[in-house]
Parts: sequence; structure tokens; C-alpha cells
Amino acid sequence: MRAVVVDRYGPPSVARVAEVADPVPRRDEVVVRVAAAAVTSGDARMRAASFPRGMALPARLAIGLHGPRQRILGVALSGTVAAIGEGVTSLAVGDEVAGMASRAHAELVAVRADRLVRKPADVSHDAAAAVLFGGTTAMHYLLDVAGLEPGRSVLVIGASGAVGSSAVQIARIAGARVTGVSSGRNAQRVRQLGAEAVIDYTSTPIDRIAERFDVVVDTVGARSTAAGRGLLADGGTLLLIVATLGQTITARRPVRAGVARVRPAHMTRLLSLVASGELDPVIQESMPMDDIARAHGIVDSGRKVGNVVVRP
Repeated sequence: MRAVVVDRYGPPSVARVAEVADPVPRRDEVVVRVAAAAVTSGDARMRAASFPRGMALPARLAIGLHGPRQRILGVALSGTVAAIGEGVTSLAVGDEVAGMASRAHAELVAVRADRLVRKPADVSHDAAAAVLFGGTTAMHYLLDVAGLEPGRSVLVIGASGAVGSSAVQIARIAGARVTGVSSGRNAQRVRQLGAEAVIDYTSTPIDRIAERFDVVVDTVGARSTAAGRGLLADGGTLLLIVATLGQTITARRPVRAGVARVRPAHMTRLLSLVASGELDPVIQESMPMDDIARAHGIVDSGRKVGNVVVRP
């Protein structure tokens, strides 16, 4: 099969398409023929070894000193079940599914069946792949960690990115009052997603924001912990989606950081919201897998709006 491989850390050009062996499903796994896969900020960090401050050495020791040991990247996918492993009874060949799994940037991928959910027929493969990475992260932090309730005020820093665009919408659907922080060129898009107000960080620095919020979501690592806490109302919660090693180790209430938990219930809910039109997966561009270097370049630019999807 064809897959994107990364043999060494480096710029987008190190991601290349090559022939690799087809995966074989083990017990409790299925093989999915991938129709679409997102190219995320996590993929770009893995490709470039560009990790938050303090994370570089531990990350390289864990994933590879000179290049990722797992050469095929990608975590969010949508496709069709092509083969079934022993012990799988919940899915059948031909089922359309979406989920979070490693090695998604390939024509075929072996995935634990419990990491997949059924894709609604009226949700495209592109939309399903696009919504999962940012959507599950936003749901974990806003719903599971912050316990967001109707009427609360939420500030989303980086409101036009993959996680930010989902966070704006998830907060709005939960009944919160949302303020987004983005560049002026993306302000209208953020309003369309449900933000009641948008702050253009190019004209209004974040440290000059006078309002205080019940929940502050920093999706880009833009603020120090102290500066983020300064934006909180009494009893508020600061969510650091991208955190340094020091921030992660020292995170205590009201500051929360760490790896987002992926729950099948959240994936199912996200796809249902997309199917009903309540949630926009926000796809900047879908492209063939052969354009993988260009996809990584868009992510690296720091100006990506929503999600980029590749099609094997």
C-alpha cells in the first residue's frame, strides 16, 4: 500500500509517499481503507520535532532521537472497514467508520475496533476526519475538565484553528457566551461559528483585555500561566491545550493541562452534530495524499483556518 513516511525530523519536505507493507489485523482490530485523514498540529510537531518548551528531550527519547520510530504519522481518519480481526463482533466489512488511531496517513490502517465509531451516512469522509482531532480535544477540556455549564463566559485564544474553531462551537452549543481571539482576517469566520465577540490580537494585545472569563482556553500556548490566570473571573478555569513541561507539571486548580482523553461517546456526538448541521468541521482544504508536504506547510504557516485533510 501507499503511505506517508517520515524517516527523519525536518521541514514539510521530509514527509513523502512510499510503498509499505499492508497491515494485518490482530485480535480486536479491523483494517480500515482510509478515505480521508486530517493533518494536524500534532502531526507537524512530530514531523519537525517541534515540541513545547521543556518537552524536546523527553519527547525524542520516547519517539525517536533523529526521526520518529513510527514512520507513518496521522491520528484522525475516516474510511471503510476492509478486514476484520479475531474477536471483533461490533463491525463488519463495508461499514463506514471514523476514529482516532495511529498511522492514519496511509491507504490502509489497522485500528482497535473500540477506537472507531460508525460514520453517519450524511457526513462526508472529509468532514468526519476533519472534526475529530480538534473536536475531541475541545470536548475533553470544556466538558470533562471544566464542566462547562450554560451561561458561563468562555474566552478562546486561537479561535480559528482546528481546536479553537471546535472550542468556539462546543462552548456555544453548551450554552456559553463565547469570545474568540483571532487575527482580524478571520474575525467574521469566528463570529459565524458562534462567538458573540471577537478580539483581533494584532490590534488589541491579549494582556489588554479588560473582561474576565469563567473559562479561558489557550489553544496555541500564547500565554504564561500567570497571564492566563489574570484573565479569569473568580472561580474560573484556565485550560492550557498547548503547555510547556513546566506548566504541565505545575498545573493545579484553577489551571488544567495534559493529554486530552479520546472518548468514543465524544466522537459519536461530534459526528451527530456535523450531521445535523449544528457543528461546522471547518475544512480549509482537502487534497490528495501526494500533496502531503504542502499540507504540512499549511499547518506550519500558523495561519491555518480549521483543518487540512488528505485523501489517500
